[in-house]
Amino acid sequence: MDVIDFAELRSRARRRGIDLAGPQRPDFHHLIHVHADADELRHTVDFTEHVIPPGGWLWVRPGQVHQYGALTRSRGTIVIWRPGFVTVDPPPPETPVRPGGSAREAVDLALRHLVADYADLGSMTLEAHNKALRMLLAVLLLRLAHAGSAPSPSTPADGPFERFKAAVERNFTRTHRVADYAADLGYSTRTLTRATLSATGRSAKSYLDARIVLEAKRLLVHTDRASADIARHLGFTSPGDFSKFFRKHDGRTPLAFRAEARGTGA
Repeated sequence: MDVIDFAELRSRARRRGIDLAGPQRPDFHHLIHVHADADELRHTVDFTEHVIPPGGWLWVRPGQVHQYGALTRSRGTIVIWRPGFVTVDPPPPETPVRPGGSAREAVDLALRHLVADYADLGSMTLEAHNKALRMLLAVLLLRLAHAGSAPSPSTPADGPFERFKAAVERNFTRTHRVADYAADLGYSTRTLTRATLSATGRSAKSYLDARIVLEAKRLLVHTDRASADIARHLGFTSPGDFSKFFRKHDGRTPLAFRAEARGTGA
Protein backbone atom coordinates (compact mmCIF):
# COMPACT_ATOMS: atom_id res chain seq x y z
CA MET A 1 0.00 0.00 0.00
CA ASP A 2 1.13 3.56 -0.67
CA VAL A 3 -0.10 7.00 0.43
CA ILE A 4 1.20 10.00 -1.50
CA ASP A 5 0.19 13.57 -2.24
CA PHE A 6 -0.29 15.09 -5.68
CA ALA A 7 3.17 16.70 -5.62
CA GLU A 8 4.85 13.34 -4.95
CA LEU A 9 2.82 11.72 -7.74
CA ARG A 10 4.02 14.38 -10.19
CA SER A 11 7.61 13.91 -9.01
CA ARG A 12 7.47 10.14 -9.46
CA ALA A 13 5.92 10.52 -12.90
CA ARG A 14 8.73 12.86 -14.00
CA ARG A 15 11.41 10.45 -12.78
CA ARG A 16 9.81 7.52 -14.58
CA GLY A 17 8.88 9.37 -17.74
CA ILE A 18 5.14 8.84 -17.26
CA ASP A 19 2.64 11.24 -18.79
CA LEU A 20 -0.13 11.46 -16.18
CA ALA A 21 -2.43 13.11 -18.71
CA GLY A 22 -2.08 10.07 -20.96
CA PRO A 23 -4.12 6.88 -20.60
CA GLN A 24 -3.00 4.48 -17.87
CA ARG A 25 -4.36 1.07 -16.94
CA PRO A 26 -2.83 -0.01 -13.61
CA ASP A 27 -3.64 -3.28 -11.90
CA PHE A 28 -4.19 -1.66 -8.50
CA HIS A 29 -6.69 0.64 -6.80
CA HIS A 30 -6.36 4.44 -6.72
CA LEU A 31 -8.41 6.34 -4.14
CA ILE A 32 -8.08 10.02 -5.04
CA HIS A 33 -8.98 12.74 -2.53
CA VAL A 34 -8.97 16.48 -3.27
CA HIS A 35 -8.31 18.55 -0.16
CA ALA A 36 -11.18 20.72 1.04
CA ASP A 37 -9.22 23.96 0.54
CA ALA A 38 -7.89 23.03 -2.93
CA ASP A 39 -9.19 23.49 -6.46
CA GLU A 40 -11.32 20.82 -8.11
CA LEU A 41 -9.60 18.11 -10.16
CA ARG A 42 -10.80 16.76 -13.49
CA HIS A 43 -10.17 13.04 -13.89
CA THR A 44 -11.18 10.75 -16.74
CA VAL A 45 -12.11 7.12 -15.98
CA ASP A 46 -13.01 4.73 -18.79
CA PHE A 47 -13.54 7.66 -21.19
CA THR A 48 -15.91 9.55 -18.90
CA GLU A 49 -14.65 12.81 -17.39
CA HIS A 50 -15.40 13.39 -13.72
CA VAL A 51 -14.91 16.50 -11.63
CA ILE A 52 -13.65 15.78 -8.11
CA PRO A 53 -14.74 18.78 -6.04
CA PRO A 54 -12.87 20.17 -3.04
CA GLY A 55 -13.35 17.62 -0.26
CA GLY A 56 -14.33 14.97 -2.82
CA TRP A 57 -13.16 11.43 -3.47
CA LEU A 58 -12.95 9.21 -6.55
CA TRP A 59 -12.17 5.48 -6.50
CA VAL A 60 -10.46 4.12 -9.62
CA ARG A 61 -10.47 0.32 -9.81
CA PRO A 62 -7.84 -2.06 -11.23
CA GLY A 63 -8.14 -2.46 -14.98
CA GLN A 64 -9.89 0.84 -15.58
CA VAL A 65 -8.24 3.27 -17.98
CA HIS A 66 -7.80 6.65 -16.35
CA GLN A 67 -6.14 9.99 -17.03
CA TYR A 68 -5.29 12.80 -14.63
CA GLY A 69 -6.30 16.38 -15.25
CA ALA A 70 -4.27 19.44 -14.24
CA LEU A 71 -2.69 18.16 -11.02
CA THR A 72 -0.63 21.34 -10.63
CA ARG A 73 -3.84 23.29 -10.01
CA SER A 74 -5.02 21.14 -7.15
CA ARG A 75 -3.79 19.46 -3.97
CA GLY A 76 -4.76 16.17 -2.49
CA THR A 77 -3.93 12.65 -1.34
CA ILE A 78 -3.90 9.35 -3.22
CA VAL A 79 -4.14 5.96 -1.52
CA ILE A 80 -2.89 3.08 -3.68
CA TRP A 81 -3.24 -0.64 -2.97
CA ARG A 82 -3.30 -3.94 -4.78
CA PRO A 83 -6.35 -6.21 -4.92
CA GLY A 84 -6.50 -8.46 -1.87
CA PHE A 85 -4.74 -6.02 0.48
CA VAL A 86 -8.01 -5.49 2.33
CA THR A 87 -10.45 -8.35 2.88
CA VAL A 88 -13.56 -6.21 2.49
CA ASP A 89 -13.97 -4.18 -0.69
CA PRO A 90 -17.27 -2.27 -0.58
CA PRO A 91 -18.63 -1.59 -4.06
CA PRO A 92 -16.83 1.58 -5.19
CA PRO A 93 -19.00 4.47 -6.32
CA GLU A 94 -18.88 5.16 -10.05
CA THR A 95 -18.79 8.94 -9.58
CA PRO A 96 -17.02 11.29 -7.15
CA VAL A 97 -18.31 11.31 -3.57
CA ARG A 98 -18.29 14.46 -1.44
CA PRO A 99 -19.16 13.60 2.18
CA GLY A 100 -20.99 16.21 4.20
CA GLY A 101 -21.63 16.93 7.86
CA SER A 102 -20.77 14.18 10.33
CA ALA A 103 -19.93 11.79 7.48
CA ARG A 104 -17.20 14.17 6.28
CA GLU A 105 -15.75 14.38 9.78
CA ALA A 106 -15.68 10.59 10.07
CA VAL A 107 -14.06 10.15 6.66
CA ASP A 108 -11.47 12.86 7.35
CA LEU A 109 -10.61 11.24 10.68
CA ALA A 110 -10.23 7.84 9.02
CA LEU A 111 -7.86 9.34 6.43
CA ARG A 112 -5.79 11.17 9.05
CA HIS A 113 -5.45 7.98 11.07
CA LEU A 114 -4.41 6.01 7.97
CA VAL A 115 -1.85 8.65 6.92
CA ALA A 116 -0.40 8.82 10.45
CA ASP A 117 -0.01 5.06 10.75
CA TYR A 118 1.44 4.82 7.24
CA ALA A 119 4.18 7.28 8.25
CA ASP A 120 4.79 5.54 11.61
CA LEU A 121 6.75 2.62 10.20
CA GLY A 122 9.22 2.06 13.03
CA SER A 123 6.98 1.63 16.07
CA MET A 124 5.75 -1.90 15.18
CA THR A 125 6.94 -4.93 13.32
CA LEU A 126 6.34 -4.82 9.58
CA GLU A 127 3.70 -7.53 9.90
CA ALA A 128 1.84 -5.57 12.59
CA HIS A 129 2.23 -2.34 10.61
CA ASN A 130 0.67 -3.86 7.50
CA LYS A 131 -2.11 -5.41 9.53
CA ALA A 132 -2.94 -2.02 11.03
CA LEU A 133 -2.93 -0.39 7.58
CA ARG A 134 -5.32 -3.05 6.25
CA MET A 135 -7.74 -2.38 9.08
CA LEU A 136 -7.53 1.39 8.76
CA LEU A 137 -7.98 1.28 4.98
CA ALA A 138 -11.02 -0.96 5.42
CA VAL A 139 -12.51 1.59 7.83
CA LEU A 140 -11.89 4.43 5.35
CA LEU A 141 -13.52 2.48 2.51
CA LEU A 142 -16.54 1.58 4.62
CA ARG A 143 -16.94 5.19 5.71
CA LEU A 144 -16.81 6.36 2.09
CA ALA A 145 -19.28 3.68 1.01
CA HIS A 146 -21.83 5.18 3.40
CA ALA A 147 -20.92 8.85 2.99
CA GLY A 148 -22.63 9.63 -0.29
CA SER A 149 -26.26 9.84 -1.22
CA ALA A 150 -28.58 7.06 -0.18
CA PRO A 151 -27.62 3.91 -2.10
CA SER A 152 -30.07 2.27 -4.43
CA PRO A 153 -31.51 -1.04 -3.28
CA SER A 154 -28.84 -3.68 -3.74
CA THR A 155 -29.34 -6.89 -5.62
CA PRO A 156 -28.74 -10.23 -3.86
CA ALA A 157 -25.09 -11.28 -4.05
CA ASP A 158 -26.14 -14.70 -5.34
CA GLY A 159 -29.06 -13.48 -7.45
CA PRO A 160 -29.40 -13.79 -11.23
CA PHE A 161 -27.89 -10.41 -12.10
CA GLU A 162 -24.85 -10.71 -9.82
CA ARG A 163 -24.14 -14.20 -11.15
CA PHE A 164 -24.59 -12.95 -14.72
CA LYS A 165 -22.30 -9.99 -14.05
CA ALA A 166 -19.57 -12.27 -12.70
CA ALA A 167 -19.99 -14.67 -15.62
CA VAL A 168 -19.69 -11.80 -18.11
CA GLU A 169 -16.41 -10.74 -16.50
CA ARG A 170 -15.09 -14.27 -16.88
CA ASN A 171 -16.36 -15.08 -20.34
CA PHE A 172 -17.13 -11.97 -22.42
CA THR A 173 -14.17 -12.74 -24.69
CA ARG A 174 -15.47 -16.28 -25.20
CA THR A 175 -19.15 -15.80 -25.98
CA HIS A 176 -21.31 -12.82 -26.90
CA ARG A 177 -24.65 -14.67 -26.61
CA VAL A 178 -26.87 -14.14 -23.56
CA ALA A 179 -28.37 -17.58 -24.19
CA ASP A 180 -24.97 -19.16 -23.44
CA TYR A 181 -24.76 -17.40 -20.09
CA ALA A 182 -28.33 -18.37 -19.26
CA ALA A 183 -27.61 -22.01 -20.03
CA ASP A 184 -24.37 -22.02 -17.99
CA LEU A 185 -26.08 -20.38 -15.00
CA GLY A 186 -29.28 -22.40 -15.17
CA TYR A 187 -31.61 -19.49 -15.95
CA SER A 188 -33.80 -18.61 -18.87
CA THR A 189 -32.75 -15.74 -21.11
CA ARG A 190 -35.88 -13.92 -20.00
CA THR A 191 -34.91 -14.23 -16.33
CA LEU A 192 -31.44 -12.78 -16.97
CA THR A 193 -32.90 -9.93 -19.02
CA ARG A 194 -35.48 -9.12 -16.36
CA ALA A 195 -32.87 -9.19 -13.57
CA THR A 196 -30.41 -7.05 -15.56
CA LEU A 197 -33.11 -4.53 -16.43
CA SER A 198 -34.03 -4.24 -12.76
CA ALA A 199 -30.41 -3.75 -11.66
CA THR A 200 -29.05 -1.57 -14.47
CA GLY A 201 -31.94 -0.27 -16.57
CA ARG A 202 -30.65 -2.07 -19.65
CA SER A 203 -31.22 -5.50 -21.18
CA ALA A 204 -28.84 -8.40 -20.63
CA LYS A 205 -27.66 -8.16 -24.24
CA SER A 206 -27.08 -4.43 -23.93
CA TYR A 207 -25.11 -4.96 -20.71
CA LEU A 208 -22.96 -7.65 -22.34
CA ASP A 209 -22.32 -5.58 -25.46
CA ALA A 210 -21.36 -2.56 -23.36
CA ARG A 211 -18.77 -4.65 -21.51
CA ILE A 212 -17.25 -5.81 -24.80
CA VAL A 213 -17.15 -2.25 -26.15
CA LEU A 214 -15.51 -0.99 -22.95
CA GLU A 215 -12.76 -3.60 -23.15
CA ALA A 216 -12.24 -2.80 -26.82
CA LYS A 217 -11.82 0.89 -25.97
CA ARG A 218 -9.41 0.12 -23.16
CA LEU A 219 -7.24 -1.99 -25.44
CA LEU A 220 -7.39 0.49 -28.31
CA VAL A 221 -6.27 3.39 -26.15
CA HIS A 222 -3.87 1.74 -23.72
CA THR A 223 -2.12 -0.66 -26.13
CA ASP A 224 -0.78 -0.54 -29.67
CA ARG A 225 -2.34 -3.87 -30.61
CA ALA A 226 -3.72 -4.06 -34.13
CA SER A 227 -7.47 -3.94 -34.55
CA ALA A 228 -7.41 -7.49 -35.93
CA ASP A 229 -5.55 -8.71 -32.84
CA ILE A 230 -8.06 -7.02 -30.54
CA ALA A 231 -10.89 -8.56 -32.55
CA ARG A 232 -9.45 -12.06 -32.00
CA HIS A 233 -8.86 -11.38 -28.30
CA LEU A 234 -12.49 -10.30 -27.86
CA GLY A 235 -13.85 -13.38 -29.59
CA PHE A 236 -14.85 -11.99 -32.98
CA THR A 237 -14.54 -14.30 -35.96
CA SER A 238 -13.19 -11.56 -38.22
CA PRO A 239 -11.85 -7.99 -37.98
CA GLY A 240 -14.78 -6.88 -40.12
CA ASP A 241 -17.30 -8.23 -37.62
CA PHE A 242 -15.49 -6.42 -34.82
CA SER A 243 -15.37 -3.15 -36.75
CA LYS A 244 -19.07 -3.40 -37.57
CA PHE A 245 -19.95 -4.17 -33.94
CA PHE A 246 -17.80 -1.33 -32.61
CA ARG A 247 -19.17 1.20 -35.08
CA LYS A 248 -22.75 0.18 -34.25
CA HIS A 249 -22.19 0.99 -30.58
CA ASP A 250 -19.76 3.91 -30.74
CA GLY A 251 -20.40 5.49 -34.13
CA ARG A 252 -16.71 5.36 -35.09
CA THR A 253 -14.39 2.70 -36.42
CA PRO A 254 -11.97 1.20 -33.86
CA LEU A 255 -8.98 3.06 -35.35
CA ALA A 256 -10.89 6.34 -35.57
CA PHE A 257 -11.78 6.00 -31.90
CA ARG A 258 -8.14 5.27 -31.03
CA ALA A 259 -6.90 8.32 -32.90
CA GLU A 260 -9.50 10.63 -31.35
CA ALA A 261 -9.04 9.28 -27.81
CA ARG A 262 -5.27 9.70 -28.07
CA GLY A 263 -5.57 13.13 -29.63
CA THR A 264 -3.75 12.02 -32.78
CA GLY A 265 -6.64 12.31 -35.22
CA ALA A 266 -6.65 14.73 -38.08
